[in-house]
Amino acid sequence: MRDDEDRSVTRRTALAAASAGLLAGCSTYGSGATPTSAAQQQPAPAAGTELGAAADVPVGGGKVFADKQVVVTQPTAGTFAAFSAVCTHQGCTVDKVADGKIACPCHGSEFAIADGSVANGPAARPLEKKTITVTGGRITLA
Repeated sequence: MRDDEDRSVTRRTALAAASAGLLAGCSTYGSGATPTSAAQQQPAPAAGTELGAAADVPVGGGKVFADKQVVVTQPTAGTFAAFSAVCTHQGCTVDKVADGKIACPCHGSEFAIADGSVANGPAARPLEKKTITVTGGRITLA
């Protein structure tokens, strides 16, 4: 192999490695969560799966059940809603509910606690609605 061929391969390899590093650096926002979280790879929980206590879901807020890929909110006292915890932008798991919004740590998308609609992009689609029941103070997927 000639010297100019060796340098060409080295330059290509270096450029490819640098490009990969730049792309990886752009893939997260905030806490360092990534779109390929372990929660995404789990199958969706089956109907009848108990999520937890209704008392753990504050009025005007919510609770993320990351291991079940579900977020439950209580927009007004006694009114509960549930949504997929997987952000519709790039599949990260939402991580908190505050100030009337469900927040995704990856790129800053926010969703309304009442209906899962997009409150702040880059997500363009609402969170998928889930059906729950609240009986005896316990929340269960229907």
